[in-house]
Amino acid sequence: MEPFLWLLFSAGGVVSALLVPALLFLFGLALPLGWVTPDYTHLSAVLGHPATRVVLLGLCVLALFHWAHRFRYALYDGLQLKHLDRVINLLCYGGALAGSAAAGLLLLT
Repeated sequence: MEPFLWLLFSAGGVVSALLVPALLFLFGLALPLGWVTPDYTHLSAVLGHPATRVVLLGLCVLALFHWAHRFRYALYDGLQLKHLDRVINLLCYGGALAGSAAAGLLLLT
């Protein structure tokens, strides 16, 4: 199970590092400052496309599991709470799983 969790951790880090800066630039700077001016129908069509929703779902799921793995080891090593490993695993990965389910529900319905 541990190699699979490390796979999700590394994939989440890579996907987040590649997509989040581009999305922040686009939706945080370029659109509000008027550098890019798409009309409503075009932007609605892009955001409503199933491929866009799947990519956003993948980003959310992988980023949540990246957070869960990083936070788990921060609690283990940083706060020396290794004796609570079952509770920490349940809360971290359960939270990532619940967040992934919520993202899937919002994006795919």
